[in-house]
Amino acid sequence: MEDQREALRKIITTLAVKNEEIQSFIYSVKQMLLNVEANSAKVQEDLEAEFQSLFSLLEELKEGMLMKIKQDRASRTYELQNQLAACTRALESSEELLETANQTLQATDREDFPQAAKQIKDGVTMAPAFRLSLKAKVSDNMSHLMVDFAQERRMLQALTFLPVPSAPVIDLAESLVADNCVTLVWHMPDEDNKIDHYVLEYRRTNFEGPPRLKEDQPWMVIEGIQQTEYTLTGLKFDMKYMNFRVKACNKAVSGEFSEPVTLETPAFMFHLDASTSHQNLRVDDLSVEWDAMGGKVQDIKAREKDGKGRTASPVNSPARGTPSPKRMPSGRGGRDRFTAESYTVLGDTLIDGGEHYWEVRYEPDSKAFGLGVAYRSLGRFEQLGKTAASWCLYVNNWLQVSFTAKHANKAKVLDTPVPDCLGVHCDFHQGLLSFYNARTKQLLHTFKAKFTQPLLPAFTVWCGSFHVTAGLQVPSSVRCLQKRGSATSSSNTSLT
Repeated sequence: MEDQREALRKIITTLAVKNEEIQSFIYSVKQMLLNVEANSAKVQEDLEAEFQSLFSLLEELKEGMLMKIKQDRASRTYELQNQLAACTRALESSEELLETANQTLQATDREDFPQAAKQIKDGVTMAPAFRLSLKAKVSDNMSHLMVDFAQERRMLQALTFLPVPSAPVIDLAESLVADNCVTLVWHMPDEDNKIDHYVLEYRRTNFEGPPRLKEDQPWMVIEGIQQTEYTLTGLKFDMKYMNFRVKACNKAVSGEFSEPVTLETPAFMFHLDASTSHQNLRVDDLSVEWDAMGGKVQDIKAREKDGKGRTASPVNSPARGTPSPKRMPSGRGGRDRFTAESYTVLGDTLIDGGEHYWEVRYEPDSKAFGLGVAYRSLGRFEQLGKTAASWCLYVNNWLQVSFTAKHANKAKVLDTPVPDCLGVHCDFHQGLLSFYNARTKQLLHTFKAKFTQPLLPAFTVWCGSFHVTAGLQVPSSVRCLQKRGSATSSSNTSLT
């Protein structure tokens, strides 16, 4: 009996679920019926508007052509009427001369005859009839104003509803990733002169290959593209790849997206290691501010007060996911990595090969600022450029302004204005560390060394602040300068 009750309960549950599904479907169908009415009314209204626009255009064209015919008729009528009037006056004059000549010929007075005959001769010579052109000035043929709408009629007869555009095809061979820009090129598989514009979507990802259905990063949309190529500029490549897809749109509907493609966006992406910076440096991702009250200590206390425990270093942040093998491990158990007057902070990603580039914009009022690279063995009390483990450019605004290149406690004064934004290019295998004006790409200084250990981006600031821009590719202009071996570069052996 109990089993039957349980079976009946299951049947009731199944029926209730099915009834709910049917009710939901009924609601959906009713909504679709309403949508059909609304959408059909809209497309009908749009169709009438398009035809009315066509009628108006044809009416306007007709009025223009009729006006042309009327103007041509008026012009020809004027010319022919003037010619007719001139001919009529000439004929009247000629008839008067003819009558006078006949009367003179029949006169009996022989003494006046010679004089009369001379006057008639002179009158004939000056008569308008002999100066007239007896050829019509204009033609009565109006066939040049006729029209033939046979081709247009066939086009109108072929009019139909706009087709759904085909999916574009992205040309990977023609697409380009360079200078933190991406140029994407595509084409339509079939000619379609009804295309109004294209829509491009892109998103960042760390996964190679076809785009995944679920990604943490949203699709970014660019609409209204008129050509079959588009260049995204000023990008920050903080992830390894980018997905792209394109769809074509006419005035009525958009087509399907193209097959998505994935382009590699190689760049040097790092963060600042807040957990090991000097206690007077307040580090926020890629921004640093010197704080005489101990910015780092205050941040730690604030986090502990909020129950967050230790400093949320970029390495330890959950948003970072699985760390790269080149990421530096987290801080040394609460011990400050740098102390005393070494107001230093390092990047969290090792450089052990290849070429890398990053930029730094510092506050011009900073009393001291330095940027470069260092071995991770750089001591707690060691300042950038004062040991063999670091290379840097150093700006000193305290008492008097100086701009120097420093390494192994040797310095070279740079005779050039200090840019507000500096670019750093490190070619590990070639042993080159170059500094540039990031805005003009003017080469400021080049260190030539044999790097024996992996490097870390290194920065120092006193009574000021700076911001790092990572995720940049090596600019083409920088590559060209390095290939030419610019004569303005100098080696660290020249430091004094």
